[in-house]
Amino acid sequence: MAEATVIAVLGAESTGKSTLAADLQQALAAEGRRVTQVEEVLREFCDARGRTPRQHEQAGIAAEQTRRIEAAAAGHDIVIADTTAVQIAVYSEIVFGDRSLYDAALRAHARCRYTLLCALDLPWVADGLQRDGPHVREPVDTLLRAALQRHGPG
Repeated sequence: MAEATVIAVLGAESTGKSTLAADLQQALAAEGRRVTQVEEVLREFCDARGRTPRQHEQAGIAAEQTRRIEAAAAGHDIVIADTTAVQIAVYSEIVFGDRSLYDAALRAHARCRYTLLCALDLPWVADGLQRDGPHVREPVDTLLRAALQRHGPG
């Protein structure tokens, strides 16, 4: 079996990442492709604990996102990743001023064949614990673009 194609969907909060990932997964499955979606571990963490992560929890969340992407790739032809560890690295820098997660995140992101970066053109919508507010979208977008630029084509 050929190596799975991993498609990363990244973007600031409330830019449509989860909707795009789900729609893409459904469309490819409707064509008969062996495709799965890896959902956002950060969202799951916030929902399960009723809070946002602390600084010391960020690396574990990023590692779990990467682990789930790799596990999904072992059994599917196409994996749609609703974020990668790069997203967690960006949030860690924004919230905690911690840039230590980028190296591992970008190494893991190199596994992705395609990266879809959602733009800031959708209106911001609150969804509970995870949303910081519309003022955070532009700085997150800027850091994502910078990290992806350092990573190279994808």
